[in-house]
Order: sequence, then structure tokens, then C-alpha cells
Amino acid sequence: MSDTNSLGQPVGDPLPDWTPRRVPEPAPLYGRWCRLEPLSAARHADALFDANAADRDGAMWTYMPYGPFPDRERYRAWAADAAAGDDPLFVTVIPAAVGTPAGVAAFMRITPAHGVLEIGNIAFAPLLQGSAAATEAMSLMLGHAFDALGYRRVEWKCDALNAASRRAALRLGFSFEGVFRRHMVVKGRNRDTAWYAITDTDWPGLRDAHTRWLDPANFDAAGHQRTRLSDLTASA
Repeated sequence: MSDTNSLGQPVGDPLPDWTPRRVPEPAPLYGRWCRLEPLSAARHADALFDANAADRDGAMWTYMPYGPFPDRERYRAWAADAAAGDDPLFVTVIPAAVGTPAGVAAFMRITPAHGVLEIGNIAFAPLLQGSAAATEAMSLMLGHAFDALGYRRVEWKCDALNAASRRAALRLGFSFEGVFRRHMVVKGRNRDTAWYAITDTDWPGLRDAHTRWLDPANFDAAGHQRTRLSDLTASA
């Protein structure tokens, strides 16, 4: 929607009560399937390195700007650097089923003046990939951005060739917005970047979809989903 100014030009809707949003702070977030803790090299790096070691061919690092890490010491050094920053602000994902760290993600490109941030730097070990805990981790971060901090827009960006990340974005309810061609050079190769976003007007319906999918009643005794999240978000 748009408004019209005194010159007859279309302009955006007024936001008379708008104020810059608070930046995310390092604090735990709790769910049923997992909890998120601020990344700590001392508390988390060794367990994360061990969990990541199950990815024997290094496929989880192909589209990341860093990794794979050949030894524990170098992963500890990366984790210490990552934990020291506030943008990206890294969190560690700890699935309830195992109680030990199994992945990281980050709030990043945080722009309080416009109420926009990105969820990225997602590196999930094999035991976390495709799990309810992995989905809940993203849902917790989205809920924190929209419900606790009042952001207007959360972005998801990935290498346009990263089919798994693109599927994940759509499954969570992000809308595809286009491809930035020749956007980056990553590990010596061109990267075209696919952009996705959820806005504050999208989130209420998507939040309900996430809540319904994460309900234990949506899973049978073997842990198989009864209803797919993609079906719920598509109709949200």
C-alpha cells in the first residue's frame, strides 16, 4: 500500500509511532525441543566440533564462508572469534534429546533503525539436521525478533545454488524475493545470493503454523510428523 504526498507522488504509509528497535542481546531462549544459548567457546566449542565430525565429507561447509575445520584447535579459535562479536550474534543450539550442543546460528546484519535483521550463519551438525529441534531453533529466533523485539522484517539469504537452504527457507514460511547476481566471492568462487524474508504482517499466521507443527501431537510414536510444516506455512 502507499499514500500520496502534496505533490501527488506515491509515498509509503506513515509510521508515526515508529521507534528504532532494540538489538538482540546474548540471552538464552527456551523451547520444548531445544534451547538456545549465547555461543561460548569455553562451554560449547568442543562439543560442537565433535558433533560436526559426523559430517565426514565436509558437505555442511560447502556454502559457508568458513570451514571445514581440520582440527579442534582451529574450531575453538573460530568459536572464540564468533562469540566475541555482537553482529553476527551467535547462538548455540542444544537439542533436548541429547543435551549437548549440535549447531550454531546467528542474528546478523542487524539494523534497528529500520527494524530489519537476518538469521544466518546456520551450521547444524548431522544429528540436528532435519529434526524438530532444528525447526524450533529457527522458530525461537523468529519469535524473538518479531514478538520480543518488534522487528518488521527478518531476512534469509543463501547461495542460490544451495538447494537445501532454499527449501528450508520456504518450509519455514519465508517468501522468495529474488537473486542478487554476482553478489559475493566466497572461497574463491562466485556467489549469486537468493533473498527471502518474513515480515511482521506475515508472522502471526506463520507463528501459528510453527506452533501447530511443533506440538508433540503432530508426531507419532516413532517421531514421524503427521502434518508437514510446509503445508501449514503455505496456507498461513
